[in-house]
Amino acid sequence: MLASKVVDPVKDLVSVSLKTLIDLAKPASRLDLQHSKNRAQQSGAYVSRFKGRGMEFDEARLYQPGDDIRSIDWRVTARTGKTYTKVFREERERPVFISVDDRLTMHFATRGVFKSVLAAKLAGLLAWAAEHHGDRIGGQLFSEQDCYELKPQNGRHAVLRFLNALVKPKKATDKHFGLSVVLARLNQHARPGSLVYIVSDFRGINDESETYIAKLAKHCEVVLIFIYDPLESSLPIKGRFRFTDEFNDVVVDAGNQKGLSEYHQRFTERQQRVECLAKKRGLAFIQCSTQDDPVHCLR
Repeated sequence: MLASKVVDPVKDLVSVSLKTLIDLAKPASRLDLQHSKNRAQQSGAYVSRFKGRGMEFDEARLYQPGDDIRSIDWRVTARTGKTYTKVFREERERPVFISVDDRLTMHFATRGVFKSVLAAKLAGLLAWAAEHHGDRIGGQLFSEQDCYELKPQNGRHAVLRFLNALVKPKKATDKHFGLSVVLARLNQHARPGSLVYIVSDFRGINDESETYIAKLAKHCEVVLIFIYDPLESSLPIKGRFRFTDEFNDVVVDAGNQKGLSEYHQRFTERQQRVECLAKKRGLAFIQCSTQDDPVHCLR
C-alpha cells in the first residue's frame, strides 16, 4: 500500500518551492513585458540603441570617410547631389535583470503569503516571461548578510538557474548589506540597455538609495515593484497582537493610538517616497499586496 503524500498548506504560505516557480511558466506566457513599440524580427523583442548593420533602417546621413560603400543611399544621393549613407539599428536581445529582496522584513505576512514568497513568485513570472520573449535572464538576490548576482544568459537553463537561486538557502556572511550597498552593486552589474526589476518592500530607502536608482535609470529601463502586507497599510482598531520572526517578539496594542499612528505613518512615508521617486524619474511603479495574485499584479 502506497502512503499518500502529505501536503502542508502552511508551508506554501511561508516558503516557495522550485516546483511552484517552474509551474509559473504557463501563466507567464500571457504576460507582455515589451515596453517598446518596435518588434524585432530576430530572437529578442527589443531594438537596441546601438547603430550598425541590422534589420531596422534608422536614417540616412551624409557619407563619412570609412563608411561602407554598400550602404550608400543612391536615391537620396541622386536627389540631393550629395553622397548619403544608410544607417541601420541593430536588433539585439535585451538583458532582463531581476533584483529580489530576501531580507528578514520580507519574511512576514498577516494575510495571504509571506512577502518573500510573493517576491519569489513575481520574480519567477518575470523570468519566464523574459524567456518567452527570447531575452537574456539574470538577477540579483540579497539579504542582510548576502548579496550575489547572476549574469544574464539565454534560454530555459538560465531561468532554472535563477529559480534555483530563489529557493536556495542564503549563505550567512560577516558582512552587512544595506539597501544602498545592494543598489550600488546593481549599478555595476546591470549593463546599459537592460530592463531592470527591483522587487522589494524598500525598507531602509534613503537619499543615497534614491541616488543609485536615479543613476541606474539613466542607462536602463527600471521597474519598481513595491511589496507590502495589508497590516502595514491598515492597522486593526482594537486588540493586542503578537508578532515574531522566530527570534524576536513584538506586541502591538491597538489601544495605543499614538504608536499605531506612528507605525502607519512610517509605512505611508516609505510607500509615497518610492512612488514619488518613480514619477520623478519616469519609472514604472507596481504595488502588490501579500493577498494579491502576482499574475494580476504584473498585468
